[in-house]
Amino acid sequence: MRKPRFAWPLGLVAVLFLALVAAGCGGGGSSGSNNNATTTGGSAGSASGGTIRIAIGSEPPSLDPGLATDTTSAFVVLNTNVPIVYLGPAPDLKPEPALATSWDTSGKTVTLHLRKDVKWTNGDPVTSADVVYSWLRTISPQLGADYAYQFYGIQGAQEYNSCKPSAANQQCDTLKNKVGISAPDKYTVKVELTSPQPWFLQQLSHTSFIPVNKTAVDKYGAKWTEPGHIVTDGPFMLKQWKHDASLMLVKNPDYYDASSVKLQTVKLNIIPDGSTAEQAFNAGNVDVNETGWPPSDTPSIKNTPAYQQFPSLGIYYYGFNVKVITDPNQRKAMALAIDRKTIVDHITQTGQVPATNLSPAGIPGASTINSDKFLKPTADMTLAKQYMAKVSNPVKSINLIFNNAPGHKEIATAIQAQWKQLGINVTLKQMDWPQFLKFLGPPPDASVGVYRNGWIADFPDDINFLSIFQCGSGNNNTNWCNKQYDNLLKQATAEQDQQKRYDLYQQAEALLTGKNGDMPIAPIYWYTFAYQVAQNVHGWNTNPMDEIDLRTVSIG
Repeated sequence: MRKPRFAWPLGLVAVLFLALVAAGCGGGGSSGSNNNATTTGGSAGSASGGTIRIAIGSEPPSLDPGLATDTTSAFVVLNTNVPIVYLGPAPDLKPEPALATSWDTSGKTVTLHLRKDVKWTNGDPVTSADVVYSWLRTISPQLGADYAYQFYGIQGAQEYNSCKPSAANQQCDTLKNKVGISAPDKYTVKVELTSPQPWFLQQLSHTSFIPVNKTAVDKYGAKWTEPGHIVTDGPFMLKQWKHDASLMLVKNPDYYDASSVKLQTVKLNIIPDGSTAEQAFNAGNVDVNETGWPPSDTPSIKNTPAYQQFPSLGIYYYGFNVKVITDPNQRKAMALAIDRKTIVDHITQTGQVPATNLSPAGIPGASTINSDKFLKPTADMTLAKQYMAKVSNPVKSINLIFNNAPGHKEIATAIQAQWKQLGINVTLKQMDWPQFLKFLGPPPDASVGVYRNGWIADFPDDINFLSIFQCGSGNNNTNWCNKQYDNLLKQATAEQDQQKRYDLYQQAEALLTGKNGDMPIAPIYWYTFAYQVAQNVHGWNTNPMDEIDLRTVSIG
């Protein structure tokens, strides 16, 4: 789903570094002492009148549902709009009514029946025409949306997205008219899929399917998401946006279920630095610290009532620019040299699991999909050096980029030491979030050898993870393209037998991370989510896709 900004709260990198040097990257090491930070957060009454103050780690790159690709943007988009469906509680995560109050499925046809009481903040009703317009806009080649591929399961969507628009080329208009999305009446949307897709209804919870207001988009263009211009339909409205400083959301009185929304105001303070965010929480200046905190503070924070941890379907990984590190043997050597267990034991420390594959351990079918156990939780430096010896022209100097959120530098420093044992000199380059996204691409900047990234599920089916690395995917930052891999996913999409689909996923996963695969990525760990939450905040929760629904939150 979304690209997370953070490694999340982290532990003792100094101990890790010493353990790596002493043990040859082979194992753990005991944790050291920690500081005595107090983590109590905002006290009752500190944010009276139904106002919650949340520290977030970066400026949202986009509040346009068609363009938002990261967790910060998605958090705001989800709470200012009504998605097509919500997801129910884990582990089932079944679709529940939202904009679509009900639906019918017959083979490859899905029919959505929309609520008739949802209004845009300009007073107009939200209709099926808004959904059709918005989906076609996101698919359109003109918008250049990274998430256009989310719609490829709809007939004609990929063909339309792949056309080359020009004044002389009428092909795009023809292809647009062939996309399997229509509005039989004002409150009905009919969708024709390329094949029956069991996950499609859950996929509709994703922010890229959220409709946008055509009048606002046409009037303001790229500036339509600014305060005073933006038109939405969700439980909260964007009132203020001081770029790179803060955002303010206020309750939408015309939201269809406004009586259930407890909060009146949501203040989002942009605090990229973990120390500053933790200090703000301890001083009672914010009620939730979603930014994170310094690595050395994790043990003490975990022992406070403010600490809250949630399970995740997500992965933290390093991607290789295969045009820089061209030999799969070198990429395998680098992946084998990473000591994942030491990283989660001594850096992240919030329940993460060492990732030996892309597909999360909690995804349905994982026991089949992840049956290729080439990578291990601990480093295998002996095998790594054997693979390195096979490389005729190894790349010995590499730039590793990561964004400036808590933990990324500590992880990068540890892996830098591990790769040094392979004779590789790694230059660490820390960037702010917008610059980082620019360097990621796709395609990545030519100076990038390795990048840090993460992925949180949109829906609980592995196609969502594996499709990241299809040729031409807007989230494939590796420059890797393997037609065999793409064909396996195409077969899986059409396969109705669940076990056969998992077998196809297994073959695709093996091409990514298996012994005979291409290794365009190095999995590091599977996520958990952790926050500091004040005692007077009630109902704070996140599902395994990192979706935080403020409708359920109250304060006081």
